[in-house]
Amino acid sequence: MAKRKKSTFERLQKGEGNRQQRRELQRQLNAAEPGLEVVHRDAAGIDIGNASHFVAVPPDRDPEPVREFGSWTADLKRMAAWLKGCGIRTVAMQSTGVYWIAVQEVLEQEGLEVYLVNARGTKNLPGRKSDVQECQWLMKLHTYGLLRNSFRPPDNIRAVRTIWRLRDRCVVAAGRCIQQIQKALTTMNVQLANTISDVGGVTGLAIIRAIVRGVRDPWELAGLRDRRVAASEEEIAHGLQGNWREDVLFELDQVVQEYDFHHARIADCDEKLESYMAALPTRRMAAEEPAAASSKRGRRRNCPNFDLRGALQRVLGVDVTAVDSIDVLTGEVLLSEVGPDLSAFPTENHFAAWLLLTPRQEVSGGRVIRHVRAEGSSRLANALRMAAQSLSHSDSYLGARYRSLRGRLGAPRANKAMARYLACLLYRLLTKGEAYVDRGAEQYEKRRTEQDRRALERKAAAHGLKLVPVAQT
Repeated sequence: MAKRKKSTFERLQKGEGNRQQRRELQRQLNAAEPGLEVVHRDAAGIDIGNASHFVAVPPDRDPEPVREFGSWTADLKRMAAWLKGCGIRTVAMQSTGVYWIAVQEVLEQEGLEVYLVNARGTKNLPGRKSDVQECQWLMKLHTYGLLRNSFRPPDNIRAVRTIWRLRDRCVVAAGRCIQQIQKALTTMNVQLANTISDVGGVTGLAIIRAIVRGVRDPWELAGLRDRRVAASEEEIAHGLQGNWREDVLFELDQVVQEYDFHHARIADCDEKLESYMAALPTRRMAAEEPAAASSKRGRRRNCPNFDLRGALQRVLGVDVTAVDSIDVLTGEVLLSEVGPDLSAFPTENHFAAWLLLTPRQEVSGGRVIRHVRAEGSSRLANALRMAAQSLSHSDSYLGARYRSLRGRLGAPRANKAMARYLACLLYRLLTKGEAYVDRGAEQYEKRRTEQDRRALERKAAAHGLKLVPVAQT
């Protein structure tokens, strides 16, 4: 009979462990001193795992400087007590999945400082990581101040972020339902999508719900047309003469119910989001302006059913929607991902680099030898890229700037460059509290013309020539 494999809980309760891990745990760091200044003397390192975590403290703090603790809450509290008993004040660990969240919360509740570091910041540092345990390696790097703490917004902002991300997933799921509805209608040759522009609008949903209820008369269905629809009832009726298949109608009914389910969840998220937003403190800036009653843009689909723009202006201290292409949805992504306080970023360049909107520089001998594309993704950066794309037909200073970038760099690079500019602009608004004022497309074109003129004058002077205006010839 095969021997039952012990669970992690049973193994740790009996003090057992993997033999290879035990041998590695006994191996000490290299005896040679690296010659670096000790920044965090009371430092520890934690190797985060799914079932258990390995923790390392300095060898002089405990006869067993490396221990394994389980992932359940009781063992996490035992880990915190052991660290405090060893005189540890600060702990470094990598952001592995979501397993680190519970560890950080327990340690911070016990008064320990937690450094959450990115794995990309440790793999290229000098040393022989393969000769030591991961937790010992993190402890060593943290002792000499070689790790950077990751930015995390406060708890109240993280609560808003959780609800907003959940709501976004529901919106995406509802959008997939609309695609499935269009597929079912096309399968039955119901050409509703060719007569009205939005199947998920008032007219489209009214007709679809009537079809699910059993209405088949095309003229009766066309009579549900909203007066704002450009197509006539006759055009809509001709497109509604379909081949009604029982199996596809059943599928359509199920998808409509799923669509309604997701929208009910969106309404629940809106209610919870409104309560969390109301609990956030009001931020008063030096140049604060009263919140406007309504947005300069019409209410977009998928917007929350409360005054999100007013809540954003109250929490952020400025009206970020005054910036062309920044709507309330992008503003909410900004709030939920970073919050109103950007003091963790010294400059706007640091903020743009954190968003992965700037290339990484490789320096050798004090000179930049090349720029490397930053790897990774950011929800706020993606939202800013989408905002940049909407500037293609904007008659504003930002629109003129985007069109100029797109003409010189191409659309993909222009989207990223404009997203970086928008990030820097939002950083200035949140740190300085000044209201945004659009200078207009004409102002940008005038400035660009002046820059081109000065560049031509420099080129002519380099060749011993001089530019003469046409009016003077």
